[in-house]
Amino acid sequence: MGYRAFALKNLARHAPKYLPFADVASEEVPLSRLLRLSLFQITVGMTMTLLAGTLNRVMIVELAVPASLVSVMLAMPMLFAPFRTLIGFKSDTHKSALGLRRAPWIWKGTIYQFGGFAIMPFALLVLSGFGESVHAPRWIGMSAAALAFLLVGAGVHIVQTAGLALATDLVEEEDQPKVVGLMYVMLLFGMVISALTYGALLANYTPGRLIQVIQGTALMSVVLNMAAMWKQEAISRDRARQMAEAEHPSFKEAMSLLMARPGMLSLLTVIALGTFGFGMADVLLEPYGGQALHLTVGETTKLTALFAFGTLIGFGTASRVLGNGARPMPLAMLGALIGVPGFAAIILSSLISQGGIWLFLVGTFAIGLGIGLFGHATLTATMRTAPADRIGLALGAWGAVQATAAGVGVALAGVVRDGLVALPGAFGAGVAGPYNTVFALEAVLLIVAIAFAVPLARRGRR
Repeated sequence: MGYRAFALKNLARHAPKYLPFADVASEEVPLSRLLRLSLFQITVGMTMTLLAGTLNRVMIVELAVPASLVSVMLAMPMLFAPFRTLIGFKSDTHKSALGLRRAPWIWKGTIYQFGGFAIMPFALLVLSGFGESVHAPRWIGMSAAALAFLLVGAGVHIVQTAGLALATDLVEEEDQPKVVGLMYVMLLFGMVISALTYGALLANYTPGRLIQVIQGTALMSVVLNMAAMWKQEAISRDRARQMAEAEHPSFKEAMSLLMARPGMLSLLTVIALGTFGFGMADVLLEPYGGQALHLTVGETTKLTALFAFGTLIGFGTASRVLGNGARPMPLAMLGALIGVPGFAAIILSSLISQGGIWLFLVGTFAIGLGIGLFGHATLTATMRTAPADRIGLALGAWGAVQATAAGVGVALAGVVRDGLVALPGAFGAGVAGPYNTVFALEAVLLIVAIAFAVPLARRGRR
């Protein structure tokens, strides 16, 4: 008990200084409770790392699945992204006999997530062509993999949207942007930890080892999500009766009111352009490292840790800057601006004979840093623009636009890469040319996002 008291005392003393957004904790909602709730973001980070950081490289390089098909599979979870706004609205207005609003949705998302992971190992076995699957039609493996990716993506979107809304329910209105920021910091921690873990486990890659990693991720997702939900929402018959008697506007009416807010449409456009520009790299960075720079599976998986670390630095920096009263849109423009030389460094890494790997790592870190600044700034701007009683809907709209733009970017990146494979000489010869063309396109999109953000940056609170 003495060690526990000592640890909690030092956590309360030093966490606000070193952990971004930790000052949101209070006596009613201690930091330990918020960190336990943030476990759902750990599972989301694990899933994102596994899908976009490991499986895409394995399927493209080791399983010889066309990059366009892999990018479409990775984009399939984003088909559910537009429904994040509806999920946020439904969790705002959910009616339960026990008085619960967010927890039922988190549980539903967990079930979808686990179901997708349950199908995924068998789909990859068929795609690998080993053992008894050597005679199985390849379309079976591809179809099953697509279904698995779709279920996992749907589960992640439901869990994250309802979980973030639950986090905002626990704190005062003025602290809601901080608690959402804390949740996203924990998402990045989850990505870093899982990337290092997956990289170590897959250092000696075999199809069987990959299946074990997927099964372990499925189990951890259920355990951590259940721990995150435990006693976060109190059961109340009185609140249940109030929920049953309450009248809410329709989803269409609520969305109309949200979009009528000054600058909201322009802000969502900037979010879409910036996320689209950053998001196209998700499916290509690790295959690029494997094919153009000859990195191993374990080494390219660890790139996700470097990428997430850069994003974490960006979130922490944005937290302190915005906490001192800075406006979010100029900071979002800075994040997009940092991404441009980041992509330039990645392109140059395949064009020089010495030091290319280090330049690639610097570019990856810069992109992560830019995403952290851009993501936090646009999130804060969205919450400042939204009505006070529709934070869940606003979070859903921000997440829907961001995830949809990222999904379209991921799908388009693979299609463009495959379409340029036969065209030599684009930004370098050989296998790097098609990749570099996509990276150059991303830099252009970020410049366009900056241009659209200029009018918003000139306005009051944004």
